[in-house]
Amino acid sequence: MPMQSINPATGQITQSFSIWQADQISSALNQVESAQAVWAALGYEQRGQFFRQLAQVFRQNSESYAYLITEEMGKLLREARAEIEKCAIGCEHYADHAASYLRDEVIASDASRSIVVYQPLGTILCIMPWNFPFWQLIRAAAPAMMAGNTVILKHASNVPQCALALEEAFQQAGFPTHTFRTFMISAAQAEQVIADRRIAAVTLTGSSAAGRKVAAIAGQHLKKCVLELGGSDPFIVLDDADIEWTVQQALIARLQNMGQSCIAAKRFILQEAIADMFVERLQALINQLRSGDPRDAATTIAPMARMDLRAELQAQVERSLALGAKLITGGFSIGEQGAYYAPTILDHVQPGMPAFDEELFGPVLAIVRVSSVEEAVQLANLTQFGLGGSLWTGDPARGEALARQIHAGCTFVNGIVKSDPRLPFGGIKESGYGRELSYHGIREFVNIKTIWIR
Repeated sequence: MPMQSINPATGQITQSFSIWQADQISSALNQVESAQAVWAALGYEQRGQFFRQLAQVFRQNSESYAYLITEEMGKLLREARAEIEKCAIGCEHYADHAASYLRDEVIASDASRSIVVYQPLGTILCIMPWNFPFWQLIRAAAPAMMAGNTVILKHASNVPQCALALEEAFQQAGFPTHTFRTFMISAAQAEQVIADRRIAAVTLTGSSAAGRKVAAIAGQHLKKCVLELGGSDPFIVLDDADIEWTVQQALIARLQNMGQSCIAAKRFILQEAIADMFVERLQALINQLRSGDPRDAATTIAPMARMDLRAELQAQVERSLALGAKLITGGFSIGEQGAYYAPTILDHVQPGMPAFDEELFGPVLAIVRVSSVEEAVQLANLTQFGLGGSLWTGDPARGEALARQIHAGCTFVNGIVKSDPRLPFGGIKESGYGRELSYHGIREFVNIKTIWIR
């Protein structure tokens, strides 16, 4: 079965690609393994220069890369452009900071001199998703490679053109041959690659189910892994929040990338005093949105990435309604072609409903009403996930105190959850473990080595 690139706005197959055979995989693994020693021998400044050049490649080709993203997974063109710029920023961040993040540490001990050094592990396999097809790879690869590792990309099967474009971008930036490779392989083949002796560690961004499989294989072979998995982020609105502004932020937080983001706001937990007003304002904003070609600047509703994902979302909505949720707007597919789904508000959502318990990976806003701040925190934490969350209040100090009570890898007060190269990113519980970005991320795939000298 070949990999197919299908335009989600039209449903048309644009290109097909053959899956690699076993001999191609083995040959490429040898090449990347051999390249690692050469790459690791370069200093931080030399490696950083390649990443500065990669940032230039991203900016010079921003429009073509953005069009490619939109064609393969459907996001609005302006969002795709922003994704490419974020890649450039991420490259520059690690080019500038890797040396300080991995500087030798002198530790006082019973030795004449004892130091901690950070050395690369080898070749890292990056298994990446389709929703941010360029950025997800860069945020994993930039720190891993700046630390001296080489990287293999196994991308989602529905974005093969983006996967190949990334490899070409590294080549255009002048990286030494085989330091970064895209493998055109299936999920089953990826499991075999994880087990291969030439792979030192693996990082996955994907579903909790995929995370369990990867963790099991990596654990069996005693290999380090970092898992960034699903989320059901709470968006808590207290009764002292600026409602007009917060509603606008809520719509962005949920509908960016048509809600297909692990850190998109998914459960909107509202104090009763402001709930009716919030839902009314939210519905009014949604009514102003319009579907269309995601390349058109006037379009505000893009397609979802795949038809099967839309069908799964529809099933979750219907099951939630059957259990007592109230449909305010949406709840249906748009048009006869493409994977369009109407932005949807489900009110009076409670634990036990899919809209509360599961990750809804699409443009559905689940409204949860609470009588107190304590209940808001309790329900925010009543989830198997723990990736991100946000809290909206007129009192930032109160917001910080409450943010400390939210069980998640990050909590934003009066701000939309986002990833930032300067800050660590990752989750707890079924949202995974390990961290990407900041100095925490670059230290995930290194040997933290003690040297003791008398």
